[in-house]
Amino acid sequence: MPIDRRNALKGAAALAASGFMPNRAFSQSRANILRFIPSTPLPSLDPITATSYVIRNHGYLIYDTLFATDAQFGIKPQMVEAWETSPDGLKWSFRLRDGLTFHDDEPVRAQDCIASIARWSKRDAFGQTFATFVEGYDVVDQRTFAIRLKKPFPMMTAALGKLSSNVPFIMPERVAMTDHLKNITEAVGSGPWRFMDKQWVPGQNAIYERFGKYKPREEAPSWAAGGKVAKIDRIEWVALTEASAAVGALMQGEVDWYEQPPVDLLPVLKGNKDIAIENVPLGLFLLMRFNQMQPPFNNPGIRRAVMMAVNQTDYMEAVVGNKDYYKEAKTFLTPGSPMSTGAGGAEAMQANLEKAKAMLKEAGYKGEKVVLLAPADQPIAYQQCLVTEDLFKKLGINAELVATDWASFIGRRANRGAPEQGGWSAFHTLWSCADTLNPALHPLMRANGGAAWFGWPDDPTMEGLRDQWIAEPDAGKQKEIAASLERRAFEVVPYVPAGLVQQPMAFRKSLTGMVLSPVQFFWNMEKKV
Repeated sequence: MPIDRRNALKGAAALAASGFMPNRAFSQSRANILRFIPSTPLPSLDPITATSYVIRNHGYLIYDTLFATDAQFGIKPQMVEAWETSPDGLKWSFRLRDGLTFHDDEPVRAQDCIASIARWSKRDAFGQTFATFVEGYDVVDQRTFAIRLKKPFPMMTAALGKLSSNVPFIMPERVAMTDHLKNITEAVGSGPWRFMDKQWVPGQNAIYERFGKYKPREEAPSWAAGGKVAKIDRIEWVALTEASAAVGALMQGEVDWYEQPPVDLLPVLKGNKDIAIENVPLGLFLLMRFNQMQPPFNNPGIRRAVMMAVNQTDYMEAVVGNKDYYKEAKTFLTPGSPMSTGAGGAEAMQANLEKAKAMLKEAGYKGEKVVLLAPADQPIAYQQCLVTEDLFKKLGINAELVATDWASFIGRRANRGAPEQGGWSAFHTLWSCADTLNPALHPLMRANGGAAWFGWPDDPTMEGLRDQWIAEPDAGKQKEIAASLERRAFEVVPYVPAGLVQQPMAFRKSLTGMVLSPVQFFWNMEKKV
């Protein structure tokens, strides 16, 4: 799709309409400004009540964490200076680094950490597991707190240092005391940048300014770990949702970084000597999720039949259309990560339509109506649904594709009833591979029935294996358990993996020092003028 001068002007016009059209004199006097086009505009502020990646990225700008994940999947201390575990493993003590300060100039205290951990543990899947181990919290002094456990929890630092949604960000106690079912309204952190709340227009823009009192660690940055040195004075998130306008703005230098340019526009960007393109590490999983509370997908045999028929290439071609940006991934855990085995995947996913038809008949499918819920304004999900609609027809499944907008999709997805009662049978989505690194992190491998993510799989065997994995301190034995867990998942099918796609991002080469990560971080970067 060519970008001509009209499209470039559309980008400039869109910037002007959003209030971000740069003034040249201002740009010269305040050259240290980074303009960023996020995947979606920032809709709200609470990274604990929402799993949205745009809100997670916002969180990393303004908050800090006790521990953090590095590029080798290791867990490193961040706000924590030192920690120790009692000999029986039932008490963990943490001491904060000196000089940590919130954006309202109040010191970060042990009470803030306790309140933040407690609120996070009520919402996050890993946090909820952690909470079952907790006996209580103690304030030792203003910089030191302890967590008492009912039984040993070897994954403590992994939980407190998880990379992606929901991240256990540390907030002031008064904010963290907000009911976990309600959104916070005050975005005060202790991270590298301050959120300019009075200049925020939900769905349109977000502005951040460097926090001079932030104390970075001395280590080199590595993903979320190490020294988070803020070298950019001001960061402006610009709401440009029209792809050609966004590309035009990037090419004209009106913005510096475009988070998710469409793959079909990459040739245009690659032709510009001032623009760099990089793939986000790890990638994104495509997937099909079933409603396991209602027929016919409450039958694991029918779920296995569908999985047997799925050809991942069909989905990846529909979403990306360029084999340079996708690969097969018959696995539930992130390929290349320490715990990924893919055990059982090759046998369960053969893309064999005739075998799948026989399995469907053997499982007892009786022609029950299936509602395939498709958000038409979310292209990645919608394109996957079109592939599945065709697959269901080939299998002889009585399917109806129901196209909705995103808001209606969200509302209907929560309905656990039968399709004729406003429910659903299957839908498609995508998930960052940063959230699928191991069994504890992976929210879609939870099989705890009504408490599980939408689809509500219920399998005590999977839950038991997950509990074993969390309680096992030996990495080698953990991998053996992870293999058993993946093998079980291919038997009971909490969802169908539909392939792994790469998400490219584009930025001007005047930006240097970017920390390439599954999460979009802003520290360590400098902007040449």
